[in-house]
Amino acid sequence: MAFTLYSLLQAALLIVNAIAVLHEERFLRNVGWGSDQGIGGFGEEPGIKAQLTNLIRSVRTVMRVPLIAVNSVTIVLLLLFG
Repeated sequence: MAFTLYSLLQAALLIVNAIAVLHEERFLRNVGWGSDQGIGGFGEEPGIKAQLTNLIRSVRTVMRVPLIAVNSVTIVLLLLFG
C-alpha cells in the first residue's frame, strides 16, 4: 500500500470513527475519564484530561451525521475502485 493522500484521509477517518464510538459509561468511566472526573474550580485552567474528555464528547456530538455520509462515500469508493 503506497502512502497517498487517500490513505492519509482514510487513516484520519478511522481515528475519528474510533473516537466517535467510545462510550462514556462503558469505557471512559472505567479508565477514569468520565464526565464527573477532573472538575476544577472557578478560574482554573482545565487539565489535559478534561480537555481530551471535552474533545471526545464534542466529536461524538458534532460528527455523528457527517461520519455516516463520509463512511458511506468511502465504502462506495472502495467497492468501485478496490
